[in-house]
Amino acid sequence: MRVAIVGASGAVGQEFLKVLEQREFPIRELLLFGSERSAGRKYKFKKDEITVRRLAHNDDFKGVDLAFVSAGAGTSKEFAETITRYGALMIDNSSAFRMDEDVPLVVPEVNPRDAINPPRNIIANPNCTTIQLVVALQAIQQLSPIRRVHVSTYQSASGAGAAAMQELSMQHEQIVRGEKPVVEKFAFQLAFNVIPQVDVFMDNGYTKEEMKMYNETRKIMHSDMEVSAMCVRVPVMRAHSESVWVETERPISVHEARKAFSGAEGVVLMDDPQRQRYPMPLPLAGEDSVFVGRIRQDLANPNGLAFWCVSDQIRKGAALNAVQIAEYLVRNGHLNAYIK
Repeated sequence: MRVAIVGASGAVGQEFLKVLEQREFPIRELLLFGSERSAGRKYKFKKDEITVRRLAHNDDFKGVDLAFVSAGAGTSKEFAETITRYGALMIDNSSAFRMDEDVPLVVPEVNPRDAINPPRNIIANPNCTTIQLVVALQAIQQLSPIRRVHVSTYQSASGAGAAAMQELSMQHEQIVRGEKPVVEKFAFQLAFNVIPQVDVFMDNGYTKEEMKMYNETRKIMHSDMEVSAMCVRVPVMRAHSESVWVETERPISVHEARKAFSGAEGVVLMDDPQRQRYPMPLPLAGEDSVFVGRIRQDLANPNGLAFWCVSDQIRKGAALNAVQIAEYLVRNGHLNAYIK
């Protein structure tokens, strides 16, 4: 296939290059696009060195079969018609189209068939926190329908991009040198701190990030389950963590849950607290799966279950999930219509 990456210079764009090469995605030609600032940069893919083109309203996408887009919601909305005009399938990593009724929102372990024949040639990649949550929830949903979910997130700096990662690292260095840390990317100093806000606040007191988890989870899982989230930024470089409490229609034992998680697609069970074996972001950064541990009964709810999960939000929470969507379509012959 002739494949394009839009937003190639960003953290997710760079991860696309790694994932596509590592998974040997069938690419005949790879095109890279970026802003005027990024245009002209060169990136290596396999044995080739590819120059980033400036994204523009022209015919550059003529002949492109598949476009992975990670350049922000504004760019996605502005260029969606340009990208799809000649029949390319656009898999978009922004929030631009996630809640549009005619755009499927897909996590391959949960709702892969939603990706087949998207009406507008656009498939949306969910928010990173939602992706790892629903991969884990799907295992429980197979045992008993989920009524309610309460989730607290512990989101790393990389969720805000490469510049945020650099700022966190720089702040630690500045503090060690006795200097006042520079604060630009976040509202407050992140080093040695936690910030109970990810994205802007809505009228109901929840942040936009928290409402994404509410709305996206229900759409992906085709469920009316209630979801209440508290999203927190923590001084971790990469990989998000989540504390999750679920209420099911019938009680689920810890043994049942462990068995379900151990057999679930995309999940790795890491649950041996007596040996201090549970998921943590530092050793799991760069991994593909959603890691689950600390599974226990909810002491406040007889139908409740609690667990902890960790996943690399640049990989599974962004680039990898998008590539897995494309792989599903290739594997089942649904991308043939796009190949020119």
